[in-house]
Amino acid sequence: MGGGGSTRRVTFEADENENITVVKGVRLSDSLIDRMKEPSSPSGRQHRGSVSDEELKKRIAEELALERARRDSEAQKRRLKQEQMYVRDEFGKLLERERISSNEHLTRVILRERAATEEERQKAQRL
Repeated sequence: MGGGGSTRRVTFEADENENITVVKGVRLSDSLIDRMKEPSSPSGRQHRGSVSDEELKKRIAEELALERARRDSEAQKRRLKQEQMYVRDEFGKLLERERISSNEHLTRVILRERAATEEERQKAQRL
C-alpha cells in the first residue's frame, strides 16, 4: 500500500532456539497478538508446530497495512470535518455580508421614500 511517509525500520530476528521470531520497531495490538497465537490453517507450512517466519512476516505486513489504512481513513475523516467547518464558516461570513448589504439597501430605499413623501407633502401644501 502507499507509504504514509513513515521511515520506521522494522527488523526480524530469530531467538537463540529459532522457535520464535523477534520483531523490533513495531507496535502490535492485543488483537493482532491473539490472532497470531491462533493455529493457522493446516497447509503444511508450519515450522516445528508454530507459525513459520515467512507466514509471520506476511501476517505482520498485512496487519501493518490494515493499521496504516485505518489511520489514513481517520486522517481523511478529520480533514473532511475541518473542511466542512471551514465551508460552514465561510457561508456564515457570506450570509452576514449579504444581510448587512440588504439592510443598508433597505435603509437607503426607506430614506428615499421618506424624502419623496416629504417633497410631495410640501408640494401639496404650496398648492
